[in-house]
Amino acid sequence: MSEFRGVSRREALALSLPASAALWALSCRPEAQTGRQPGAPSQAPAAPTAPGKYKEAPQLAALVRDGKLPPVEQRLPKEPLVVQPVERIGQYGGQWRTALLGRADTAWLLRTVGYENLVRWDPEWKSIIPNIAKRFEANPEGTEFTFYLREGMKWSDGQPFTANDIVFWFEDIVSNEELTPVFPRWLTAGGKRGKVVKVDEYTVKFQFAAPNGLFLQNLATPTGSWTFAPAHYLKRWHKKYAGEGVAAEVEKRRALVEEEMKRRGLQGDYQTFFAIMNDPWFNPELPVIFAWKATKALGEGTRLTFERNPYYWKVDPDGNQLPYLDGVVYDLHESVETMVLKALNGEIDMQDRHIAQDRNKSVFFDNQQKGNYRFFETIPSSMNTAVIALNLAHKDPVLRQIFQDKRFRIALSHAINRKEAIDLLFVGQGEPAQVAPLKESPWYHERLEKQYLEYNPQLANRLLDEMGLTRRDSRGMRLRPDGKPIYIAFEVAGGVFGPWVDLLELVKKYWAAVGIDMDPKVEDRSIFYTRKEANEHDAGIWGGDGGLMDGLLDPRWFFPFSNESIFATVWAQWFQSGGTRGEEPIEPAKRQMELYQELMSTADEAKQIQLMKQILDIAADQFWVMGISRPIRGYGIVRNDFHNVPKVMPGAWLYPNPGPTNPPQYFTTRR
Repeated sequence: MSEFRGVSRREALALSLPASAALWALSCRPEAQTGRQPGAPSQAPAAPTAPGKYKEAPQLAALVRDGKLPPVEQRLPKEPLVVQPVERIGQYGGQWRTALLGRADTAWLLRTVGYENLVRWDPEWKSIIPNIAKRFEANPEGTEFTFYLREGMKWSDGQPFTANDIVFWFEDIVSNEELTPVFPRWLTAGGKRGKVVKVDEYTVKFQFAAPNGLFLQNLATPTGSWTFAPAHYLKRWHKKYAGEGVAAEVEKRRALVEEEMKRRGLQGDYQTFFAIMNDPWFNPELPVIFAWKATKALGEGTRLTFERNPYYWKVDPDGNQLPYLDGVVYDLHESVETMVLKALNGEIDMQDRHIAQDRNKSVFFDNQQKGNYRFFETIPSSMNTAVIALNLAHKDPVLRQIFQDKRFRIALSHAINRKEAIDLLFVGQGEPAQVAPLKESPWYHERLEKQYLEYNPQLANRLLDEMGLTRRDSRGMRLRPDGKPIYIAFEVAGGVFGPWVDLLELVKKYWAAVGIDMDPKVEDRSIFYTRKEANEHDAGIWGGDGGLMDGLLDPRWFFPFSNESIFATVWAQWFQSGGTRGEEPIEPAKRQMELYQELMSTADEAKQIQLMKQILDIAADQFWVMGISRPIRGYGIVRNDFHNVPKVMPGAWLYPNPGPTNPPQYFTTRR
């Protein structure tokens, strides 16, 4: 067995990420952090450097004195995780004020509070390091992974966190078809489901029938979030356990479940009911292992408050129990504009999500002194400022035929004036590019990046004519083969991430010039997700996730991989479900899926690169989606009295910034 205390991408058994990927990591290493990794756990989960008792927040010490809480030594595990602060040892008190864009913005909750996996990325996105697991091992074949938990670690209600909570999650939630209709693909290998075996109270093994080449990487990302659940709490809501015991007790438990389902308006929908009961954002009664715990359900009012978890299991090098902050406060907003105003007024302590758009940077820059904040920098793994995706599996057979003709997609790409769009919307920064891995990636693909970028309406018109779309209506818009106008309702989640509505207004003008009618359709993000999941959309726009190592774990734009693959969600459903859901894709997409399955099942890094490049070759041949430009470095704002935030951090979903920087070590001097 090889032991993992801090696993580099090369050292991870060669289990997935090729060693050459380390090259790009050097480009995102903050100079101010050279030689150490502030915000990262100590490599040895040792006791405090100075002998004596652990220290705790004054509010918790008061509860201990009043007999309402056990002493801190009894609340911490035997080997708490020691976090090295970015700047200095912090001080207790205060809150982190931040914001959500509506109740669907749960990703920011995960990034700020909820990034607590068995293992985690280090702050520089260079290594997989221990977190809940104090250490972990893997066999050379990549088929068995052993995790050693922290003895004495507790849930927020004081109950022990043990191997039972991982086994319960795997056997009674993930493997329960009623609760999880589609078994997670990342927990399969060789076409077979993995297993979780309890070795003892603090040791578990994940076992696979074949090498699981991406297991550790998935485990460190949001994909691997919460591979455990509080069995002691959730069993009361689980049908399996509600049916155990003597008849009277069983009837009582079942009645409790029915009563709670009725109270929540979920009669007959057991799957949704259990999902809510196991959701830390919508069920504040759920015990958690986060630094802070919600005081009420998301959506109950316009503010969501989290308070300190007295049983949190991390400390600083001086033995101070984290977190330093008493709580986190999220104001819910309906627009980015109101969030920006909050930040400009100094009412947001730290944030990049939603507000840190290129068009806002000059305003933030000019207002630094008044708002009492500074900038931090994010290094994006995003490979494009916007991905434009037609629904190639459209329910309308005529639109499907048109969209699947590659000439149509090539024509629309040549109709876009990217230089003008970059000048108008991205302050002239960034180069025109299609949706392709960044040059720092080991699987950079030049043809995929540079094809069909020329602004050439004449060529676009010629391609559309070649397709037979020569008839036009009185407005000059082209007609479908059935005589109806070609019309594309382009769906966009309002107010998120970039100037996408403005971009689509430009695209509408460009496409109208070649006879294609389109309108942006702005909608709430939750509706956007519901419609694409149901295959109700004509087209959609989103960010270019997957430019660096995340493209290996989440190749959403290279082939129909997940429900984020807007260009063919039903094909992705077919892939993720092993053919039991969705719709069987066309042959090129099926071939990509076969190659990815092979990639997931090998521990040979050279072969992984080779297979990824074959997937990208097909992506270039098919030209599934089109892009606009390469993104520039991002930013965020942090108040001058808010500390221990790195000056530079990666920015990606699979590195769910700022989570890997360990927000429990942030602190404020504002009182």
